[in-house]
Amino acid sequence: MNVAIKLAFLFLTVTSTVTATPAKRPDYLSTQHAKTIAGICTVIQSDTSLCTKTLKEVSSDDPITLIRALPTAAESSVKKSVTFLSGIKPKHTSNAVATAAINSCEKNLNNALEDFAEFWKATGKDVTTLAHNYFTCKKTLTSIMGYHSTCLDDINDKNLLKEVGIGIGAGKNLSSDSFDVFNGLHTIFKTFGINVKLNEEDTSPRPPPLSDYYY
Repeated sequence: MNVAIKLAFLFLTVTSTVTATPAKRPDYLSTQHAKTIAGICTVIQSDTSLCTKTLKEVSSDDPITLIRALPTAAESSVKKSVTFLSGIKPKHTSNAVATAAINSCEKNLNNALEDFAEFWKATGKDVTTLAHNYFTCKKTLTSIMGYHSTCLDDINDKNLLKEVGIGIGAGKNLSSDSFDVFNGLHTIFKTFGINVKLNEEDTSPRPPPLSDYYY
């Protein structure tokens, strides 16, 4: 009798273990984080995968925080691009043309980093400042993209162009994505119900009039 009871108990235990429904993992795409990222990256003009991948690493659901995270990543990547260019100089020292192209590219990307400093001044630390300097932010990001294009346009050697293109590609693409996001802020703000008017007038510092240089 004891043996029969033990066997029955064992059978019930094994059966319940086999038929138990495993806990279902939450679907990431249904989370607020994923939805916010999708609402931002949807304005990217080309492939949205880099934008999505970059913002997925940011642990915030706040749209403004995520919007700022993209140019932050772009600036970090451009700094790495400058380091990359410095690193490939030694192997091209025997080629004056290649060395000149790399030096020119490095100068352009350092100019881009200076523009990032101006960009952060324009965005400020709150959405009101960002909105007030909206046009200036877009203009600065356009300039940053221009420096990347000039860098590559000045390289005639196909092999060097490929090498540099790969080396600075992340910074170039993230800068482009950052521009697309800022250019699409009207759509993004509407999506998330951010009721702030974006100023389309240039607020960047202007040089003093020529009369100030004369006594």
